[in-house]
Amino acid sequence: MRTIRTSYIATPLTMLSPSTSIVSGALALLLSCPLPSPVSSLSVTVFGGSGFVGSRACKLLVGKGADVASVSKSGAAPGWCRDEEWAKKVEWKKADLLSADGAALDEVVGSPDAVVSCVGAIGTDPDVLLNGNGNANVAAFESAKRGGKLQRAAYVSVGSEVDACKENWLPEFFKSYFEGKIIAEKAAVDAVGGDASKLCVVKPTFVYGGTEFGLLPPRVTYEYGAGVEELLMLPPFRFLADVTPGLIKVALRPPVCADSVAAACARAALDESGAELPTLDGTDAINKYSGQPKSTGLTDALEWARERGVEFYDWAKVEVPKAIDAVQSKADELKK
Repeated sequence: MRTIRTSYIATPLTMLSPSTSIVSGALALLLSCPLPSPVSSLSVTVFGGSGFVGSRACKLLVGKGADVASVSKSGAAPGWCRDEEWAKKVEWKKADLLSADGAALDEVVGSPDAVVSCVGAIGTDPDVLLNGNGNANVAAFESAKRGGKLQRAAYVSVGSEVDACKENWLPEFFKSYFEGKIIAEKAAVDAVGGDASKLCVVKPTFVYGGTEFGLLPPRVTYEYGAGVEELLMLPPFRFLADVTPGLIKVALRPPVCADSVAAACARAALDESGAELPTLDGTDAINKYSGQPKSTGLTDALEWARERGVEFYDWAKVEVPKAIDAVQSKADELKK
């Protein structure tokens, strides 16, 4: 709290001129009035806020002072953050975007100033892919639009180089996945009044993070992914990625950390500058916009291996001679 000097109060009133007394009285009255309440923070709703990227977006938004609500099927914080202080500041709401009627969904979504959608689905069923990536997002964005206050939106889509693989490199059912993404992007633009400058589309190839490996959806841990990201950032791998086709190209592109994707979404949702929001296609663009520091996973792993090697060498210098001496001593005893 700001400290205000009030030493004038100690001056006897009989020593003050009439004009001084009036000023002092006015100042005292002013100081006794309650200060105005701070301007309310932006309200941001995160669709899929209980998920891998969505929960991290919630964390970052809370850290920036936003009033955050998460809308997901579970309606609960994920296990990795359930007991963290920031998670207690999020309003975790439950709704099925595909089955809830408009009125019920509107009651859950409310009237946010901005939305982030991390809703998506993976699998082999074309209907699941179309609904999970497309129609679920349509319902989410339409509800946010009906709230009447929506200013900005961020949507996690898919990298253009992945999309380019749908014709000749991926199974036929995967086309529904990309169709769903296209439908969702159109719904997001419509939600912000048809003004694409108010929509940030984040388009990663492969997202890593957390502490567990997974198959559906595919996941690798933060330590592993950070090492791969740094490795594939090296010039020889960049060159190979540029000249190879299809899924080989995608496989050689550096993955992006979930924290970086979440940070890009949070920045866009809270950007009140009026500037055009970007489309972030690929790891480089996402990391630059989110301010993610350069990955050092490979360097860290090599340094860890070097330190363990030094420790082993130091241990071996002491312990190996001891072991040799013990064996020699035992051999000498057997000879007697």
